[in-house]
Amino acid sequence: MGQPMIGLLCAHVREKRDQYFVYTTYIEAVVKAGGIPILIPYQPKEQVFRILAGLDGIMLPGGNDVDPNRYGEYPTVQCGDIDPHWDELDLWAAGFALERNLPILAICRGCQVLNVALGGTLIQDIPSQIEGPLKHRQEAPKWYATHDISVQAASLLGRIWGTDPKRVNSYHHQAIAKVGHGLRIVASAPDGIIEAVESTDHRFVLGVQWHPELMVEHYPVAGRIFQHFIQAAAKS
Repeated sequence: MGQPMIGLLCAHVREKRDQYFVYTTYIEAVVKAGGIPILIPYQPKEQVFRILAGLDGIMLPGGNDVDPNRYGEYPTVQCGDIDPHWDELDLWAAGFALERNLPILAICRGCQVLNVALGGTLIQDIPSQIEGPLKHRQEAPKWYATHDISVQAASLLGRIWGTDPKRVNSYHHQAIAKVGHGLRIVASAPDGIIEAVESTDHRFVLGVQWHPELMVEHYPVAGRIFQHFIQAAAKS
C-alpha cells in the first residue's frame, strides 16, 4: 500500500500580487501523517476533476468567508472578504469527493464549505448574531488552545480524539447554523457554537472548526486527526 495522495485546495489572494497558496502548516501535517500533498489552484472545472480523480483524499483548509449567496442569504455588514473562484474551487472539490466517497478533512472555512456543499447555512458573524459568545477570534498565540469543546462519544471524532473535555484554538467569526444534509454535530463549544460535524453517509468526512494543524507541535493529540485521515485515504 503506497502513500496516499491528498489534494489541498489552494487559497486565493488578490491584494499586492495575485496568488494561490496553501499554508505550510497544512502541508507539513499531511507529510508528517504519511500523505503526499498535491496543491490544487483554481482552474477550469474539468481540469480540477481530472486532478481529483487521481487522489485518495482531499483537505479543505481555512480561509475567507463563504459567500452567503451560496446558501441563500445576502451578506450582512459584518460578513468579511469573499472570493467567488475560491468558493467554486472548494465546492467543486467537496461535491466530487462526497459523490465518490473520498475521505475529506475540512478545517475552519473548510468545515463551513462542507456544510454549505450539503445544503447547510452559516452564522455570518458570531459576535453580532449570537448572545454571549466566547471569543472565537483569539489573540493568543496561534497554537494555543483557548476554549473547551465537548465531543460526542459515539462519533468518528470521539474515536479519534477521545471524549474527555478538550481545549482548542479558535480563529473564526463565522460558524455552522443549519446543519447540512447527512451531517451530524459531534462537537460544540460552551456557548453552543458547532465545533465539528461528520457525515453519517461516508466512511471519513470530518469537519472541524478549529485549526489542529497549528496545534500539533504543542498538543500531539491534535496529530491524531491527520493520522486517521491519512489512514482512511490509504484505503481508498
